[in-house]
This record gives sequence, C-alpha cells and structure tokens, in this order.
Amino acid sequence: MARYLNPPAVTPEILLRAYSAGLFPMAESADDPEIYWVQPEIRGLIPLDEFHVSRSLAKTVRKMPYDIRFNTAFAEVMNHCAEETADRPTTWINPLILKLYQELNRMGYAHSVEAWDGKTLVGGLYGVSLGSAFFGESMFSRRTDASKICLVHLVERLRKKGFTLLDTQFTTEHLKTFGAIDMPRKAYEKLLEKAMDSEDLAF
Repeated sequence: MARYLNPPAVTPEILLRAYSAGLFPMAESADDPEIYWVQPEIRGLIPLDEFHVSRSLAKTVRKMPYDIRFNTAFAEVMNHCAEETADRPTTWINPLILKLYQELNRMGYAHSVEAWDGKTLVGGLYGVSLGSAFFGESMFSRRTDASKICLVHLVERLRKKGFTLLDTQFTTEHLKTFGAIDMPRKAYEKLLEKAMDSEDLAF
C-alpha cells in the first residue's frame, strides 16, 4: 500500500484531484494534526450491478424501520463515524479531515445517507461523488441494520443516477456479504479513468 506525506496545505480542490488520481487521505489517529495519502495496491469496490442483499435484510428494508434521508446531517454523520467504539477503539478521522469533507459537502461533492428513528440519527454513511464515481468513506450504526439499510439506499440511488463506480477503498468481511471485491490497482485505475471522463453526476 503506497503512502505519501501530506502537502503543506490541503484544500478541497487538492482533495478532489487526489480522488481523481486514485488517492484518499487518512490520519494516524484522531489526535494527529496531519494526514497522509493512501493508494492501495489492492482496491476494494462494490460492482453496482452485482450488489447483493440477503433475504433477511431485504425483508427488513421493506419494513422501513427507519426514515432514510440524504444530506440533512452531514457533519453529524461524520462525527458519529469518528467516535471511538468498542469494536473501533481508534479512528483515522481527525479535525482536518472533518473540516475538509464538510467543505466538500457545502460544495456539493460530499454526501451522507442517514437513518433516523424519529428525531434520533441512528446510522449513516458518507462519501464523495466525482464524475460517475462514488467513494465511500465510513459508516456507523447505533441500531440494528441501520448502516446496512443506508448502504442499500445508497446503491439504489447510485444506480438511478447513472453512477458506474462504487469505491470502498478496502474490503471487509462485512462488505463482502454485499458483493465487495478486491481489484488490482491497475485494473481499478482503468475503471476510475472511465468514471472521471464523465461529467459530475448529481447525487
């Protein structure tokens, strides 16, 4: 996995150029004031035409246990994703990343999918759209299946809008249940180049 030190000043524009070239930022910890750029040799993605939803999850989705919203609480979603939990004692989301992505949200490039139970935000995910690609960043869940349901709604929206690439950065056993695959960097870059040739699609 290639790692590059961050430049002296990272702007939202630099961040978008990095995504278009196959890089994304991370921090060593929430307390680290800097970021570094990551360019994995093996990239995770979910082929949109091969997205898999289990029967039990599909049944839950049909019951509509949560109110699903888009881009109504972006900062809150990010802050929840940055929280330390029992199964995630450390985080790579630092104050600089929080600031940059909230700026991208205001610019129309970063988006959140949210699961609400009444007035309570119980799950969500966020990522960046550029060209016909969506780069998933992080998700959180405070209720059963909340983040999974958000992912289902994200894929539905991306398909409807004509997106061609859903980048997950890495794969996990959790994401593999939805059809996530590992792809060598060179093959991924061909898909990325094609997605970047598209105009920026509306999310």
